[in-house]
Amino acid sequence: MDILLVASAFNSLTQRAYAELSDAGHRVDVVLATHGPDPVRAAVRELRPELIIAPMLKTALPEDVWREHTCLVVHPGPPGDRGPSSLDWAVAGEVTRWGVTVLQAEAAMDAGAVWADEPFPVPATGKSDLYRNEAADAAMTALHRAVRRYADGDHKPRPQTADRPDVRWRGYFRQDRRRIDWEHDDTGTVLRGLRGADSQPGVLDELHGREVFLHGGHPEDQLRGRPGDLLATRAGAVCRATRDGAVWIPELRPRRNSGDPAPFRRPAATVLASWSAPHTPALPEIPAPLDLPEGRSTYADIRYRERGAAGFVTFSFPGGAMSTGQCRRLLAAYRYALARPTSVLVLGGARDFFSNGIHLNVIEGAPDPGEESWRNLEAMDDLVEAVLRTTDRLVIAALAGNAAAGGAMLALAADEVWCRTGSVLNPHYRRMGLFGSEFWTYSLPRRTGPETARRLTTEALPVSAARGVRLGLVDRLVPAAPGEFAGTVEAMAAEVAAAPGLADRIAAKSAARQADESLRPLADHRRDELARMHAIFSDPTAPYHALRAAFVRKVPATSTRPLHPGVGR
Repeated sequence: MDILLVASAFNSLTQRAYAELSDAGHRVDVVLATHGPDPVRAAVRELRPELIIAPMLKTALPEDVWREHTCLVVHPGPPGDRGPSSLDWAVAGEVTRWGVTVLQAEAAMDAGAVWADEPFPVPATGKSDLYRNEAADAAMTALHRAVRRYADGDHKPRPQTADRPDVRWRGYFRQDRRRIDWEHDDTGTVLRGLRGADSQPGVLDELHGREVFLHGGHPEDQLRGRPGDLLATRAGAVCRATRDGAVWIPELRPRRNSGDPAPFRRPAATVLASWSAPHTPALPEIPAPLDLPEGRSTYADIRYRERGAAGFVTFSFPGGAMSTGQCRRLLAAYRYALARPTSVLVLGGARDFFSNGIHLNVIEGAPDPGEESWRNLEAMDDLVEAVLRTTDRLVIAALAGNAAAGGAMLALAADEVWCRTGSVLNPHYRRMGLFGSEFWTYSLPRRTGPETARRLTTEALPVSAARGVRLGLVDRLVPAAPGEFAGTVEAMAAEVAAAPGLADRIAAKSAARQADESLRPLADHRRDELARMHAIFSDPTAPYHALRAAFVRKVPATSTRPLHPGVGR
């Protein structure tokens, strides 16, 4: 079937819909509705799709489109729920179960007939994590069901009538509802507000006389202070006292009229440091130990633990981006793990993003973005090279969520790649105008073959975890729910560590690395890749700089053409 996806952004859910519907044998195109209705109309006229799907749409579909074509809209709320802030209300209301509805577009928002719906559990996590995991799993289950029903041709969607008791309109979740009262709100209330706005839109607040949006929140079980005071920094985050405890806030975004030249999300400590004294009193940096004791409730973006002969370096960075400092700290943790007496080493977080490569927001906010791009890339290369050169144990990359660009190459540097079934890979750099580094010219062809590697990096399309297995990018699928992935991987890794023949596998791996080194040293790959990247970073007219700035500053794409015209035709 010919399917056209209409979306406000090619975000994680749109990418997953594209990848999985393509896997199911459909011919899928994508058009972004970022410049009004005309590009959508043009794409419909050009492609003549049999079905139109809106996985993530912030604006209404043109009336002439939904009247003349069947258009299915993915709404992140259960049947009867209506409005633009469904997940925000769910998090604020502390619901334990929510749902996704696939409904037919009509004049009233979210009021169309229901083609499919799917419930999902709501864990105590951030809204964006929830959206990319439990909600996305439910959305794809419902979407596949709706597409099958449409293709069969005999299904009658269930009408939603305004007089039904489950129909409820919820308006936009505004900042006055998100406001934190630091004097009176307890830690649970503060965390709920922060997590409900972690990626967008943030919680509007004031620090040292400046208006900022707070992004993300983690509890702190030891530090205390006067409510509202900043207490410490850690790995770019800041700790702020509540009425009965404290919370860690990883990122800040200055309000656009605050006078800050970079009103986009950056590590909180970086934003504070950019303000001139006396607005920024010195705060102590209090690192978290890698082997954080069981029972501690605090912010630690990198941790290490062991289970028998298996070691686990877990990491979780906001948005999956890895700055120069984060790469260096993760490399230090990796080297610490290499000094431990284990035979299997697992890299990856418990849930959400694995890695999306270099930190474009930090780069954009740097005094010299080209120079910071170079520093960040070298730090990322150091980390990837350390993984590639590990020959005394088996290294496993465990992807609970998506990986892209250099983050995908970090995963491919491991001996095995294990993916949760809902993960999406983007093993390319082209959409950011980059040649790429992180030893991709070695790691990608050795897994997929040179021709497939060339196609992946030039077509620059998302790859589902299932297709990743077929291409050689993924070794094992982990069919676990988001909350069960970490435990499943831990048990699997322990089995690998205890399996007979592991020593032979490690010896064969070491011999293969020596053979590859004799054919072409890793240093040659690094030198050639970095030469191409340095030329881009040092050229102020290179497309990368404009593409990076547009991505970071949320400037809509200028192209009105479908993203993938004719793909799969």
